[in-house]
Parts: sequence; structure tokens; C-alpha cells
Amino acid sequence: MTQLPENLEISVEATKKWVLFISNGHGEDLNACEVLKVLRHKYHNIEAIALPLVGDGNAYRRAEVEIVTPTKALPSGGFAYMNLWKQIEDFQSGLIGLTWQQIKAARACRKNCDFVFATGDVLPAIFAYLTGLPYAMFLVSSSGFYENRYIPRWEQAVMMRSSRCKQIFTRDAYSAELIKQRGYQNTNFVGYPIMDVLEPTGKDLCLSPDMPAIALLTGSRLPEAAENLILQMHLCEAITKEYAPTNVQFRAALVPSIMPLLPEIAAKTQWQYTEGKLYQEQLGIAILCFSDAFADILHQCNLAIGMAGTAVEQAVGLGKPVIQILGNGPQFSYRFAEAQQRLLGLSVQTIGKEAATPEILQEAASCIKTTLGDRDYLQRCQANGLERVGAKGGSEGLADAIAHHVRLQIN
Repeated sequence: MTQLPENLEISVEATKKWVLFISNGHGEDLNACEVLKVLRHKYHNIEAIALPLVGDGNAYRRAEVEIVTPTKALPSGGFAYMNLWKQIEDFQSGLIGLTWQQIKAARACRKNCDFVFATGDVLPAIFAYLTGLPYAMFLVSSSGFYENRYIPRWEQAVMMRSSRCKQIFTRDAYSAELIKQRGYQNTNFVGYPIMDVLEPTGKDLCLSPDMPAIALLTGSRLPEAAENLILQMHLCEAITKEYAPTNVQFRAALVPSIMPLLPEIAAKTQWQYTEGKLYQEQLGIAILCFSDAFADILHQCNLAIGMAGTAVEQAVGLGKPVIQILGNGPQFSYRFAEAQQRLLGLSVQTIGKEAATPEILQEAASCIKTTLGDRDYLQRCQANGLERVGAKGGSEGLADAIAHHVRLQIN
């Protein structure tokens, strides 16, 4: 656990101030890290430490942020609420002991931290409350778009009633307005940080400008992501047949941990693999696979096949249509996909209510062809992306707000 200075001077200009970042999931960690990167770059007197509640906290590790709690990747991957058996597996894997250690870590931060920034939903907000410190909340896991209302009143009371809750941030403007209508006037929408990480690198994707480009978004958690890729490969077969004799091009945005598995995946599916390319000679299909070109693929594709959370949101934010098919989970179940479709609106279409069968894949292939031929719909996806996800700039807006509240604590 990080050892912070014992005697902090109460002058924001003269010494370091410490902000504890609490988050509960892969996407939540990514959002929090983008904010803290701006905070450290723009406000040199503010330092950050982290308490990730779900998973290994690798986003914080990559950002070289000290983690103040033990971390562990549990079987559910943070999606235990979707599956009773995954909940049982989490308990068997030490969830109770891990949670107790996290609670102790949160309370220990009270002595030397100055402010808390909680990213996620009710869980990180509760941990922020337990620190005894002033805090702000970024409700990245909740939105009024889910049910055309906002989260239940008891959750709002837990998270927001405390005088130590200095500000509430939402992931979209609509949610901020709904919360304000319930009397929480310290609520604002300043942007969504995941849109700040989509600057293209100039990677050559070897794309032809005269044929549709389709992105494959498999998710980030193994082994589910590898299984999702196999389903998407079968969908690519159906798409190729649907478009014949016209060609379609596919680009897969994969996490690095999947790349070594591609030869094995090819063998399982009776495809071939060589140097970052999965291909099926008989049907003339090729999928170029990248682990370092996510933003480039999203910007240059015409449509995305999504079996992910944050990546699908980013695609929608860029104005791209997304077709979702289902795998075997634990994350990308029908419950998750259907909720994500409600969250992201008309840009997302979910095909099927079970793990994709050949019939569902054929339906999805037909839907993709129809979608790419509908110019009016594609234009509406552009406007919908701005409404549901928003433009760049959220990281700086949130960092500025944190710095403002840190200063208020000592004046």
C-alpha cells in the first residue's frame, strides 16, 4: 500500500495533494485513468492513487498509478449480477475476503488523502463514503436512457445525500437533467472520457476505398473474447455469402492477449492463419487482426460487429452503426446486450436472444447488408452518437472539476 506524507501542508500551491480514484470495472478504470492522466499533466501539485474494486486494475498499472488494495480477477469479471452461478464462483474464489481488504484500504486512505473520485455506480460511491473524505461521483455505469428514468431513489440517497458528496457527474446530458429534477443541483455532464482516447495513429489497415469495411469488436476478457471471435468469424462467412459476388473487408480490433491464440483459433474453425491474418481460402475471406490499431479501425470502418461494452460505446460515439450478436458470456449475454441497446439507442441492433446459431448469423448478415445500404439511417447514427455518448473533452472537464474541489477543501 502506498505510504503518503504524514504532514501535508494546507496550501495547494506549496505541496502535493492526494486524490483517491475508486472504480469498479474495466471500462470504469479506463475512464478514471484518462481523467487522472489529465489531472497529473495539468495540475502538478495533485497526485493520484487508485483503489480498483473489480479485476486486476491493469489500466492503473499502465498509467503508473499506485494501487492501494490487493486486486484479483474473479470468475465473473465483474458481471456476477447477471448469473447466479458466477456469483457462487466469486464467493468461492474469495470475494468476501477481498471486499474486506478493500474496505480497510479505503478507510486507511482517510488519513492522508484529500479528495475521492468514484467512477462507476453505487459500489464505488459507497466506498467513497466509507473513506470519510469529500468526494465526487462519475456515474459512468448508469444512465437515464436505460429506462427513460434514473436509478432508484434508495441508490441516489446512498450515493448523493451526504454533505461530503460535492458533485455528481453523468455520462450524458439527459441523465444530468433527470437527477437535477430530483433536487440534486450539484449534477453536471462535462463529457465522457472514453472518447478522448480515439485519436488515430495513422496505422495502415490496407483498406480498399471501394468496398465496405467492417470492424470486429470481440471484448477484452479471455477466454470469452476468443470465443466471441470464433462466432464473429462464422458471421463473416455469412456476410461474405450475403454480399457475393461483391467483396467485403474485415478488420479485428483485438486485445494483445488474443494474438498468440490466433493459430489455434484458425485450426478450430477450419480457417488458416499467417502474420496477423485469418483467412478462409474457399470463400475468399480475410480478417486482418490488430492489437494496436483500435482507434484507426473504429474511425475507418463503416459498421462494427460488437460483443463488447466500452468498445461498442466508442463506436457509437463516432457515429458508427453496431450489430450485436450473443455469445456464451459471462459478460456479453442477452441481458447485457439488450441493456446496452437501450443505453445507446438506434445505433445498436441486437440480433437474437441466445448464443448465435447459424440461423441467427444469417439474420445478422442480412441486417448488416440492409444497414449499410440505408443512407438515412447512417446519418441518424451520427446525430445519435453525439446525444448518447458525446464528443471529446470529458477527461479535461472532470480533471478541472476535481482540482477545483481539492482547492475548496483547503480554503
